[in-house]
Amino acid sequence: MANDDLLSRISIDPNICFGKPCIRGHRIWVSLILDYLAGGMTIDEILEAYPSIEREDVLACIAYGAEMARGGWMEIPLNRAKETI
Repeated sequence: MANDDLLSRISIDPNICFGKPCIRGHRIWVSLILDYLAGGMTIDEILEAYPSIEREDVLACIAYGAEMARGGWMEIPLNRAKETI
């Protein structure tokens, strides 16, 4: 799966989780997944702990972290919940 495809699984919405990058459709921070991996959890262990996400979601978190470590800039569409008046 190409990085662009993986990165499409990450979303940033100022109204969700304080605007931190999350796995799209979930309130699971990218940084949380990266912390788990850094702490020695395997992808399978993460998937067992969070059955609603997929392997590609974890890979997307890694791809996002790699891009940020390179000092790269990527456009992740800003999602905003529709406001009701």
